[in-house]
Amino acid sequence: MVNIDDFVKRLEIILDYYALNASSFADKIGVQRSSMSHLLSGRNKPSLDFVMKIMEVFPDVDLYWILNGKGSFPKNNDEVVEMTKTPAPISSDENISGGDLFSAINYREVEKPATRISSEIKNQNLSSEESEIVKIVIFYKNGTFKAYNP
Repeated sequence: MVNIDDFVKRLEIILDYYALNASSFADKIGVQRSSMSHLLSGRNKPSLDFVMKIMEVFPDVDLYWILNGKGSFPKNNDEVVEMTKTPAPISSDENISGGDLFSAINYREVEKPATRISSEIKNQNLSSEESEIVKIVIFYKNGTFKAYNP
């Protein structure tokens, strides 16, 4: 359950961080100014739609942080995330047991081939005015990766 008083405090932290007042914040996320006022006064509870609009417009806001205070703000994207392997069905010639159409399908782990990195990085003639780096992702052989937002 979301504690309304704590949610309002975290919402005020977001307003301070982005140097916005309540009405400009409401305009930015596309909600009525009165609903923002009712939230800040503690009269209303935040709806799922309200929280999702915050997440869409402000990517630095962590969902768990805004809802229950766990995590960090601004969001820390330098965490290592474990990638899971997807099971692939065993081909029909590998597991023929004479079962019918309703028999269980056996799965085995299939490791995806690693992407090879070219030893030469080709100059794509991109100047800093034309493009801006949004995210850098480094993939490791053990199935983990790190994402950096400059």
